[in-house]
Amino acid sequence: MEPNINILVLGPVFIPFIGGVVALLLARFNRAQRWLGFLAGLAATICSVLILVDTIQIGPQTYQLGGWQPPYGIVFVSDMLSAVFTLMASAVLSMGLLYAVHCLDKCVTYPTFIPLFLMMEAGLNGAFLTGDLFSLFVFMELMVLSSVTLVAISDDRLGLEAAVKYIFISGMGTLFLLLGIAAIYTTFGSLNMADIAQSLGTGERPFLAQGAAVMLMSAFLLKSAVFPFHFWQPDFHTTAPTPVHAVLSSVVVKIGVYGIIRMITLLFTEEASVIQTWVLILGLIGIFFGSMGAYRTYDGKRMLAYSTIGQIGFILVGIGWGTPLALAAAIIYAFNHAFIKSALLMIMGLVSSRTNPKTAKFKDITGVGPKLPVIIGVLWFVGGMALAGLPPLNGFIGKLALVQSGTASQDWIPLGLLVGAGILTVMYMMRSWQSVFQKKPTEETVDTKPKGDSVLAPTLLIATCVFLGFYATPLVDLANYTVQQLQDPQIYITAVGLLGG
Repeated sequence: MEPNINILVLGPVFIPFIGGVVALLLARFNRAQRWLGFLAGLAATICSVLILVDTIQIGPQTYQLGGWQPPYGIVFVSDMLSAVFTLMASAVLSMGLLYAVHCLDKCVTYPTFIPLFLMMEAGLNGAFLTGDLFSLFVFMELMVLSSVTLVAISDDRLGLEAAVKYIFISGMGTLFLLLGIAAIYTTFGSLNMADIAQSLGTGERPFLAQGAAVMLMSAFLLKSAVFPFHFWQPDFHTTAPTPVHAVLSSVVVKIGVYGIIRMITLLFTEEASVIQTWVLILGLIGIFFGSMGAYRTYDGKRMLAYSTIGQIGFILVGIGWGTPLALAAAIIYAFNHAFIKSALLMIMGLVSSRTNPKTAKFKDITGVGPKLPVIIGVLWFVGGMALAGLPPLNGFIGKLALVQSGTASQDWIPLGLLVGAGILTVMYMMRSWQSVFQKKPTEETVDTKPKGDSVLAPTLLIATCVFLGFYATPLVDLANYTVQQLQDPQIYITAVGLLGG
């Protein structure tokens, strides 16, 4: 079977990359830079849609850089998992770039902001689409270095400190990843994921291969801020500029989720049950740790950062159950969470941008809601209910799918804990909305100003959340089809051209 060669697979990676280079040439024209960034992000999203359509209709799409046949050289692969995650990331990142067009943060005016943002997108999409482990490492590091720099130049004076902390902690994840890659290369003499999967599929389990699984798993858990690798996330995400924070906590953390799914469905299928057991345990701990942290924290952006730890936990529980229904639920939840969380972070940015000291601390913004445009309160309420999983919004679809999969698995204790943690989400989201939009101002409440960031990007995201709630069938079908493809690793291997090529 000949692989389906499609140059469009390069689009979500190289359109932002080239856009970032061009944006550097427009360093003196900040407004043009911002619009160029958005247009590049939009083009990458359109390209992602076209790739997804081709992947559904024809099968997995590939592109071999330099014409080198696998397992030699670099190959980009768009199977259903890659295509869905790339579309999710490109769409949310384009909204982050749209928010940046009208953002009042000083750091957005820096000539390096838009180029770095686009490089972060190129790295993230490249990690989803690459077909070999070393390129995965390269793209992840491009994503990390870009995001770290964006946080370091934040208007928040603590941004540099948070960036320095994360660069050291990320170095640990990089070490785990490189050790895993080195162990696999030493064992199999290849870094092509399809080739490795084919070798592991023979049933032989060399010692270094098992050690590589532990190293790769640790790297992915750290990148997604999964307990106990979570400690870097609240500071790093809270101090980020709003356009950056909105994508860090919604799609960038999903790189670890993608890696874990790829491990249990392609690379280490025989060890999948052991990996899933640990993922289930860590997911349940993360749900409660993140939810309690969100409930007790003092800052709106920090609340949403802790919330991400909990929401990633929900996704990991679905992966941990491991049934086709549960994996589909995890993909649905991950996709919907990306739009909900990015919208909520932008809305908190709207509130912060309209306060004189530019703050999101609850003691400072208690009761400021009546002084803000009504639409901000409405968007916050709808987004909060979506995150809490209340019908008819898209968050409900994800939680319903998880509950159905837990019921089918008859895993009652984790299911009960999952439902209980969902109540905590309702509590901290309602508490924050009431504090800002219903309580009376206190002596510490800050003054507001008439102008702030644009509501356009968060409004579009909330509209998407409503749409995906009322019209959920396409996403559910997409997730089910993705899982069907993941259940047969040979589809991926054959698509790359290693069998019958």
